Amino acid sequence: MKKFSLVMLLQLLAVLAFGQIELSGTVTGDGEPLLGASVVIADSYYGISTSADGSFKMTNLDAGDYTLKVSYIGFESKELQLQLTSDKSIEVNLESDVIMTDEILVSATRANNKTPMAYSNVSAEDIASRNMGQDIPYLLQLTPSFVTTSDAGAGVGYTNFRIRGTDLNRINVNINGIPLNDAESHGTWFVDQPDLASSLDNVQIQRGVGTSTNGAAAFGASINLQTNSLRKDAYGEFKTAAGSFHTFKNTLSAGTGLINDHFSMDVRLSKVNSDGFVDRAFSDLKSFFVSGGYYSENTVLKLNVFSGFEETYQAWWGVPKVRLENDMAGMQRYEDHWLYTPEETQHMMNSDRRTYNYYTYENQVDHYTQDHYQLHFSHKFSLAFNFNASLHWTHGYGYYENYEDDASLEDYQLAPIVIGDETIETSDLVNRKWLDNDFYGATYSFNYSQNNSDFTVGGGYNVYDGDHFGNVIWARYLGNNLPDNNYFQQTGVKRTKHEWYRGTGLKKDFNVFAKYNWQVAQKLSLFADLQYRHINYEITGIDDDLRDISQDHAFNFFNPKLGLFYQIANNQELYLSYAVANREPNRSAFVDYPAGYDSPVHETLQDWELGYNFASSKFSFGANFYFMNYKDQLVLTGQINDVGAPIMVNVDKSYRAGAELQAGVQLARNFRWNGNATFSLNRIKDFTEYVDNWDTGGQDAIELGTSDLAFSPNIIGNSQFVFSPGKKFSIAFISNYVGEQYIDNTSSDARKLDAYFVNNLKADYSFTTGLFEEITLHLMVNNLFNEEYESNAWVYSYILSGERYEMDGYFPQAGTHLMFGIDFKF
Repeated sequence: MKKFSLVMLLQLLAVLAFGQIELSGTVTGDGEPLLGASVVIADSYYGISTSADGSFKMTNLDAGDYTLKVSYIGFESKELQLQLTSDKSIEVNLESDVIMTDEILVSATRANNKTPMAYSNVSAEDIASRNMGQDIPYLLQLTPSFVTTSDAGAGVGYTNFRIRGTDLNRINVNINGIPLNDAESHGTWFVDQPDLASSLDNVQIQRGVGTSTNGAAAFGASINLQTNSLRKDAYGEFKTAAGSFHTFKNTLSAGTGLINDHFSMDVRLSKVNSDGFVDRAFSDLKSFFVSGGYYSENTVLKLNVFSGFEETYQAWWGVPKVRLENDMAGMQRYEDHWLYTPEETQHMMNSDRRTYNYYTYENQVDHYTQDHYQLHFSHKFSLAFNFNASLHWTHGYGYYENYEDDASLEDYQLAPIVIGDETIETSDLVNRKWLDNDFYGATYSFNYSQNNSDFTVGGGYNVYDGDHFGNVIWARYLGNNLPDNNYFQQTGVKRTKHEWYRGTGLKKDFNVFAKYNWQVAQKLSLFADLQYRHINYEITGIDDDLRDISQDHAFNFFNPKLGLFYQIANNQELYLSYAVANREPNRSAFVDYPAGYDSPVHETLQDWELGYNFASSKFSFGANFYFMNYKDQLVLTGQINDVGAPIMVNVDKSYRAGAELQAGVQLARNFRWNGNATFSLNRIKDFTEYVDNWDTGGQDAIELGTSDLAFSPNIIGNSQFVFSPGKKFSIAFISNYVGEQYIDNTSSDARKLDAYFVNNLKADYSFTTGLFEEITLHLMVNNLFNEEYESNAWVYSYILSGERYEMDGYFPQAGTHLMFGIDFKF
């Protein structure tokens, strides 16, 4: 009732703020009417698009001074200063840009203001103001239905995110229209590209299935990243930040601007270090970005080369619940039930309850490099017709290193060691699990827009070729097991080159899509989007447990999307859409599915979206209602594999249904509030849980009926109050609320994350000096009120002596911590 009252109050404020002045006009480009030109009142919530005849109308404005921003791709934007005392009509003529700009590169996979789907745009300015060294998910967490978590507890290093309760393996991420998801795991690890945010021009998040794009299927959302666009003037920037947990971030970027009206180059170097909140959870991150472009009136040719290196200490095991609760008997159970060795149990007991890290080996690190090469070509044949094509190659290589105590030599295909009369069959050892992969391909799109219609045909062909293999690099008892003599001569340390497993993955992904947006009448548009996708996926070799995992899969998917958009009034719009998505299982689902389950099959999602948006100069409100109906959805079993990834199995029927509400109010001239909230139900129908029974050596089946989907909070909310007493100074009070969420699919209160409410304070101040164009000071105080909370977890259940027990790991997040930064622009 309180939440309902707040919404009603906001609507009342909006009614009281309504004025009676109307601003109307037409927008032309070189004298011709422009359909879909953007007309926005600066520093307000009011923005609309022009109709087919180039006309627009903005109503309910108060008397006063306004800045009107008018823009259209391929034309020079304009800003007009207007003083309104009564109804006014204007004409705006945009002139063709002398060069073609970068916006067209991503237009084929983006939603526009008449696409009947739920989406949010995040500008470069918003990204830059929040970029204090944390991963990209933390910069996007104010968008609706978005939940973040960090292994190290402070947002630097390995981070995770969910949208509408959907994990990152089901969220399509592309950069400049090129897939960024790992083709095998389907995950996107932003830690592989540290500080990529410093090279972003904008981000669009489409919730639900969204529009057709390249790469992995969108089962909860898609995230579209666009890197730097052309800056016509030369620039240089140095940004540095430091804060809690010895966190340091330094970024140097520069650009030539437009040289000889045709050429430009941009470069960025970044380094981020942090000790992390969790013990030993350090991050050592480096990256660079280089972009060179050729621009003419009708053509863009652009080469992007960017790379990231990360070395992070592993913290993916989490903190057992018994350690969080100081349950000494529970910690002793870990030893008594052979889950931990006596030494590991003592280490847990002696550690801090919130910063405990299971790993103690000094080099228990993830060490990975990822290089990206992208070549983009765009050509405008006419004002109505353009073509885009991109070639890409990504090379990733690296390992994670692991110490194992008293490991079986046979498990590593090592021969027993005979010393005198003694045969040694176990040894302490260090292994490295490697990933060496190449991902390459091409994407394209043809875009036609004229009169009352927009038509796009696009697609791509991508190939992933990856090797998975493991080496034993050291063993306490080595014997004659393939010693690395060169390494011994250089360091005096005995090391092996022994390879104990190798597997490959070869995946070929072809897709083609066609999108059509037809403005049937002045206020009504129809939308259709049809995609065909074909996947061939071949896995060969053995896994780290020496199982033969060879298998071959082929999928053919048809993914239709239909919708309508209706403009109720100049500042009110309504949309309805229906979309289908199909998704193939990832490598982990194929390789790690547990005993007792059938081999995983593909998932199907039917997504209904109904939305309403209202905007005025001082108030905005939006509501989106969704129903996501799944067939054979892959859900968590509660188990994790040996690299911390969750194990999943198919369930026949499940769904997500919810309402996403957004609102904004200009409370005073320099005081604004923005917020959003998601209320949802997330259910599995007729769920059967399987629990390992150590007494029988089998599994017990437990019929649970309808249960809650794991990691799907029923309530998610964000709020931001921004006070700007001047253009150079602002203070923001930011709040995030995440309701309770279960960590498995049993709806058991014994296995859940408690709700948490976290508040942050952000302050920015800019000034100029004779030496620098601008200096900006940033202060971010995270978790202002020192909330103790855990944002992620995993659990494994087992039965012993007739009783059920858990082995689990929770991920505590840092208490109050801060970052201070300085930006220099010259």
